[in-house]
Amino acid sequence: MRDAAALELHAADAAAAARPAMVAASDHYARLLQLCQTAANPGAGRAIHARAVKAGLLASAYLCNNLLSYYGETAGGAGGLRDARSLFDEIPLARRNVFTWNSLLSMFAKSGRLADARGVFAEMPERDAVSWTVMVVGLNRAGRFGEAIKTLLDMTADGFTPTQFTLTNVLSSCAVTQAGAVGRKVHSFVVKLGLGSCVPVANSVLNMYGKCGDAETASTVFERMPVRSVSSWNAMVSLNTHLGRMDLAESLFESMPDRSIVSWNAMIAGYNQNGLDAKALKLFSRMLHESSMAPDEFTITSVLSACANLGNVRIGKQVHAYILRTEMAYNSQVTNALISTYAKSGSVENARRIMDQSMETDLNVISFTALLEGYVKIGDMESAREMFGVMNNRDVVAWTAMIVGYEQNGRNDEAIDLFRSMITCGPEPNSYTLAAVLSVCASLACLDYGKQIHCRAIRSLLEQSSSVSNAIITMYARSGSFPWARRMFDQVCWRKETITWTSMIVALAQHGQGEEAVGLFEEMLRAGVEPDRITYVGVLSACSHAGFVNEGKRYYDQIKNEHQIAPEMSHYACMVDLLARAGLFSEAQEFIRRMPVEPDAIAWGSLLSACRVHKNAELAELAAEKLLSIDPNNSGAYSAIANVYSACGRWSDAARIWKARKEKAVRKETGFSWTHIRSKIHVFGADDVVHPQRDAVYAMAARMWEEIKGAGFVPDLQSVLHDVDDELKEELLSRHSEKLAIAFGLISTPEKTTLRVMKNLRVCNDCHAAIKAISKVTDREIIVRDATRFHHFRDGLCSCKDYW
Repeated sequence: MRDAAALELHAADAAAAARPAMVAASDHYARLLQLCQTAANPGAGRAIHARAVKAGLLASAYLCNNLLSYYGETAGGAGGLRDARSLFDEIPLARRNVFTWNSLLSMFAKSGRLADARGVFAEMPERDAVSWTVMVVGLNRAGRFGEAIKTLLDMTADGFTPTQFTLTNVLSSCAVTQAGAVGRKVHSFVVKLGLGSCVPVANSVLNMYGKCGDAETASTVFERMPVRSVSSWNAMVSLNTHLGRMDLAESLFESMPDRSIVSWNAMIAGYNQNGLDAKALKLFSRMLHESSMAPDEFTITSVLSACANLGNVRIGKQVHAYILRTEMAYNSQVTNALISTYAKSGSVENARRIMDQSMETDLNVISFTALLEGYVKIGDMESAREMFGVMNNRDVVAWTAMIVGYEQNGRNDEAIDLFRSMITCGPEPNSYTLAAVLSVCASLACLDYGKQIHCRAIRSLLEQSSSVSNAIITMYARSGSFPWARRMFDQVCWRKETITWTSMIVALAQHGQGEEAVGLFEEMLRAGVEPDRITYVGVLSACSHAGFVNEGKRYYDQIKNEHQIAPEMSHYACMVDLLARAGLFSEAQEFIRRMPVEPDAIAWGSLLSACRVHKNAELAELAAEKLLSIDPNNSGAYSAIANVYSACGRWSDAARIWKARKEKAVRKETGFSWTHIRSKIHVFGADDVVHPQRDAVYAMAARMWEEIKGAGFVPDLQSVLHDVDDELKEELLSRHSEKLAIAFGLISTPEKTTLRVMKNLRVCNDCHAAIKAISKVTDREIIVRDATRFHHFRDGLCSCKDYW
């Protein structure tokens, strides 16, 4: 018995003697694990774990906690998480402390396995501030911002005080979600805890107010910060650039004691995003010369965007060369920006080459759309359609760009067909899409289809968009439905903008409502709406077509004197037209002489057109000579001067002009008219021979001709520019394209319905007089849109009062 007792005592003494050695060994292994975390060496950590198991050291809670912490920080992956969980499960409950639980919780939270983290958090026998902070940080990093904010509220309700890490993460969540009200409560915690002088926390508060758009409070926080880091300054610069307050952003930027690449990027991007692209490029140049910092992909992306907006391919190429010279990594952002720069600058071949050579698989739809728009800009619609066809994720911008491209290149039928495809299999049209299609309807005068688009705009609530409502006004006006245009204008009276007023003033002028156009312009001024240069073009045009010479002169003086708008060539051309139409040729010539710029083809063309009306052959010769010196291939100049000679009975001079045109191979613009009946466009040329109902059209035209002659109409034989006998002149006049279009309308529509006809050239004197007679004998309203204006014929009268 004594021997057994002695053995037990010896074993106890041996164990006691060995315990310090085991503690020392476990502490040594724990320090090695901490070094592994710093060096991020998962292989070495696993080896230490294995040795600890062999040495029987896992009884140490301190070592187990360090192992869990190591796995949470460096092991990563499913394997590391499994090993950590297995280790945790092996630790006896009695030896698990709050640090042990927090280590496991942190590992799951940092790995994004929030469901597992929640499970551990719920299972914890006790929690501390670290436990709550781990959950807040994990939720914020995972983008679960609302849950992160709620967890902080639960934490405070549970009696725990937030740490600076808790607060910075919750403030970040408030910033992203723009939860300003909660952010202010968190700010109050910051103040109560005395953390306002902690730079990371103060920066988070600053960033939160900035992202919530509370510039005043953000400025107050910034001014009260005892210590400011570069991040503090950057937050204020970014806030002001985001709000478009570039003067304040510049002042802050220049006051910064130190700058980081983020500082430069914030200013360059701010200039770019606020339409100050030239300043963006200038600051980039300054950065390269004054700073030792190398541009990163964010700098390059903003600079290329500025180049694209300015169409500055020269600087874009220099930036591209810099990328190649410095071997900057091509990421999708840089590649997309390069493609957009080249495409928007008209260098579509370079843009296409970069796209074809790119190794990036996530080129975005913006790049494809930019290249598509580049092809549209140079009129290469086939390549644009090819690019559109290969796009995988065509968004509404791409569809709209293609529709606009067709419309800008005069391919209106294809624009409408593509819009119909978009309705069937594409994204929902936005306001820009509808505005573009309405513009197509206006060009074609497709009133029925335009009404359908208007209905769609009402259903989709896009009618309230300024671009759509203005396009609707223009569509109705250019389709000859002036009452509907006015009705739409009156509907948007609560938010009329300059462009809305302008659209209606131009519509009134085009429809021969000169007095109403001038009245609406005066109403616009009384309403305090500032007119722009286009508004003045509209009101001057109205004065010109209505013969309001004195009013036109007064408005011309207003442009510069009252509204500080620099007159442009379009205003000068309107004034020349105003004076010449009124027969004030001396004043018109004096006005041209005093113009600060050389008159363009439109100004000389206006003078030449007026000379035809007033049969002023001498001045017409001068105007034609000037016009042809600017545009030698202007067939309209030859036609106009020949018209003047013909009107004066100078047939030999008219023949000389036609001979000169033929010798110089100047192609005469073909006149044609069209009408839209039962969703189909019918086009007619002079003496048309291709329409499928040709015989019926000709029969009606002949009958119509005889009827109006019987009612007293006398053909204007001077409108025929050829020296042929009167009978042939009459036959030629009776088959002008607008008369054939009207004849077709008469046989294709019910009695007394309105006929709408469009013509690409100016209506001739004979057709104008004939259509007045037709409107009376047929009891029809006939609306004709020619190259310059609308003519509403009713009961033998025209809205233009024969002054067009």
